[in-house]
Amino acid sequence: MTYIESSTLTAIAKDYLEELKKRNDPLKARDRLKIPLQEMPSQDPHIRAKNLEEVATGYTEEQAILEAMRCLQCPKEMCVHDCPVMVNIPVFLKYIADGDFQSAVDEIKKTSLLPAICGRVCPQEVQCQLNCTVGKSLKDVDQAVSIGRLERFVADWERKQGTVKLPEIKPETGKKVAIVGSGPAGLVVAADVRREGHEVTLFEAFHKLGGVMRYGIPEFRLPNDIVDEEIETLKKIGVKFQTNFVVGRTRKLHDLITKDGYDAVFVGTGAGLPLFMGIEGENLVGVFSANEYLTRANLMRAFEKDKAATPIYSSKRVAVLGGGNVAMDAARMSLRLGAEKVYVVYRRTEVEMPARKEEVQHAKEEGIEFLFLQNAKRILGDEKSRVKAMECLRYELGEPDSSGRRRPVVIPDSEFLLDVDTVIVAIGNGSNPLVSQTTPDLKVNRWGNIIVDDNQKTSMERVFAGGDIVLGAATVILAMGEGRRAAKAINDLLAEDLKKNQS
Repeated sequence: MTYIESSTLTAIAKDYLEELKKRNDPLKARDRLKIPLQEMPSQDPHIRAKNLEEVATGYTEEQAILEAMRCLQCPKEMCVHDCPVMVNIPVFLKYIADGDFQSAVDEIKKTSLLPAICGRVCPQEVQCQLNCTVGKSLKDVDQAVSIGRLERFVADWERKQGTVKLPEIKPETGKKVAIVGSGPAGLVVAADVRREGHEVTLFEAFHKLGGVMRYGIPEFRLPNDIVDEEIETLKKIGVKFQTNFVVGRTRKLHDLITKDGYDAVFVGTGAGLPLFMGIEGENLVGVFSANEYLTRANLMRAFEKDKAATPIYSSKRVAVLGGGNVAMDAARMSLRLGAEKVYVVYRRTEVEMPARKEEVQHAKEEGIEFLFLQNAKRILGDEKSRVKAMECLRYELGEPDSSGRRRPVVIPDSEFLLDVDTVIVAIGNGSNPLVSQTTPDLKVNRWGNIIVDDNQKTSMERVFAGGDIVLGAATVILAMGEGRRAAKAINDLLAEDLKKNQS
């Protein structure tokens, strides 16, 4: 895929749409399959590599209508079944195709409260778009209807129109619910529980709200003002927020119920414990977890060097270890922070990379170099214990492992040196251990993830959990799905309490 200017994409879409409007007969399935996939307009790669503005600039109205017209309105609705929160996708796509954007976003919000966020960062290509009939007919999942881009379009359209509607809140019940963590799962629980008339207080350890959406995802993928607007909506409907409040330290989890009078608690503290490779040299100056690096840049605003109190390491040659979306974010952020050369080092091939294809393509367009079938053996330091190079090994692929991907096998005597001054480790995160360490009654598995039942209830009475603290590092939409289940269970529990009080 090569870069095409936004104006060119818009002109092509307008011309195609005009031709379709000239038809007197309704479009058949074969006609819809001929409509070309609408590419996402974006900033020029050479310009965006030096700024933090959003890379993808969003569909125009003509592009959105044309892309929505590609939907075949299948009776099986596989896209709905593959969506973790069961958005009625064919319905909202039909509204867009008809030019009724308000009805489209209203339909989405019946089941998904964060369309502007999910439309940007959720991996639709392995969820709602995976079994799209259009993609299957064209024998390429990348040719599926661009559901995520259309979701983003109508959410952005609504925001620009100033027509964002507040959800209706039922009469106050007198019941109190505490939510620990302001990531996607916590925000969904807050909204759904507040809608039922219960008092909701959300506790956040950081000084800013939004969880991983704030500290983990750079603004060039998810602008902070979008996260802020979603949080502002919750404030308007009466959700209370307490920042700089570390549950497990500021207050123990069981104290929220036994001393503070909360009738239920939801734990959505995420997977914020970075994993390292355990190789020589990981304690050198210039080695970071991607979690720390991105938190410094995103949350602490370290890229604003003249304003930020939090410094960030000055790098010229950076190696990022890993192949997921976090690795792409770290690599692209280091480029924007002034690095002259950035490598992504991954021990498998591009086919096995878990990162979204779009993010990999954007990284390549910006000049980031990918070193496949290679990995770090050790990191070398100078006399001041600063990174000066990384010794790497070359690999070949063997038989598939438990993940289904072919196992990387070291090629003997393949060591070589890579000239770098910074190494960012992006091989995954473990669950946040603080709540479980300070709450012995809370059962966790061997990875530290909280164990829950089908309703997201934990081993503790009236305590529920969801998101990355349960799943391990997952996606925004999966966390939202867990939040929605937990909220239903909490609302059912409190409804039963109210019923008993009345009898």
